[in-house]
Amino acid sequence: MREVEAVFREERGRLLAALVRRFGDLDLAEEVTSDAIEAALKHWPVEGVPPKPGAWLMTTARRKAVDRLRRDQAFAARLAILQVEADRAAHAPPADADGELPDERLQLFFTCAHPALPAEDRGALTLRCLAGLTTPEVARAYLVPVQTMAKRIVRAKKKIREARIPFRVPGADELPERLPGVLQVIYSIFTEGYAASSGADLQRLDLAEEAIRLARILRRLLPAEREVAGLLGLLLLVHARRDARTGPDGEPVLLDEQDRGRWDRDLIEEGSALVVTALSGGPPGVYGVQAAIAALHDESADLATTDWPQVVALYDVLLSLDPSPVVALNRAAAVAMRDGPEAGLALLEELAGEPRLRGYHPYLVARADLLHRLGRLSEAAAAYRAALEVAGNEPERVHLRRRLAAVEES
Repeated sequence: MREVEAVFREERGRLLAALVRRFGDLDLAEEVTSDAIEAALKHWPVEGVPPKPGAWLMTTARRKAVDRLRRDQAFAARLAILQVEADRAAHAPPADADGELPDERLQLFFTCAHPALPAEDRGALTLRCLAGLTTPEVARAYLVPVQTMAKRIVRAKKKIREARIPFRVPGADELPERLPGVLQVIYSIFTEGYAASSGADLQRLDLAEEAIRLARILRRLLPAEREVAGLLGLLLLVHARRDARTGPDGEPVLLDEQDRGRWDRDLIEEGSALVVTALSGGPPGVYGVQAAIAALHDESADLATTDWPQVVALYDVLLSLDPSPVVALNRAAAVAMRDGPEAGLALLEELAGEPRLRGYHPYLVARADLLHRLGRLSEAAAAYRAALEVAGNEPERVHLRRRLAAVEES
């Protein structure tokens, strides 16, 4: 059964994309993809997984799509054209030279992340269509009721239909403008997996691993795009620390306290190689630079021996590429490690008026920690209380309560 589930996980997005390309209807493609998987669940446990499972699913789904269209008189006019295409495909080899379905997921990536869709809808549609999560699972990821998420997904599909958003890869002239949106969707999914917005767990490993899986697909489809390599490298280098980030009770373990022997060295090696690719052959991109920073952390024996001057220098580059207050916050934390807490706090105070950092949990925690290190205990306690008010998940709240208690007892 695990073998069957693994096939479904790998093939679903590929199958859906191919059907969308063939029939031009996302709803129809989803329905017949589900029908094909249901048929496989009936036949494969008895007959075994076929040598070319993707081709089997494609043939089954295509037949079911034609049957549905035949029963629907509204589609009668276009059925003849679709039938000709289906017959031609049935007599042609169902797989490419490597025994796999033609991979059209790249078109679906760009459709789901089209700038005409609201930002909140892009990630939801990507999780639903490319990651294969159910609507309730997507709702959980975005912390909204299932009914709300269902309406959001329906709205996104309607927008694609009404705006006639094409199921295609952008041309070379469009790619630089469109690719960042696709990368941002995958990065946002990973970020939620890395530190859950709410709930009983610090990490949502299922989401983090789905984001990595999507990044791997994108890397295979766009091997020449250095920022795709940078994104995948960043995700792998950060995810390599997953087992050491929580203690026995699920509480957060900070970077300086983590058992680095529990870090995944295979992921670190793979991610570091991708950093080299991302930073070679042209100007650096935001994901490549972030991946380089993550690599410096992962390759250090401990916090004290981390190359903090190099980390700060990389943040300087990142700030020139993305002059956002969040990047400035991270740079300030690195400066605190290089030059001391007073220097870092001075930079944080300069950011105090930034609207995006008002009520931003990482900013409040960073400020509280630096005040604590400087012995300004009453201010640190107030900062920890402010961070507690906006903390997302329960492990973070437990951690902050402990730090607050330590300050109050000092």
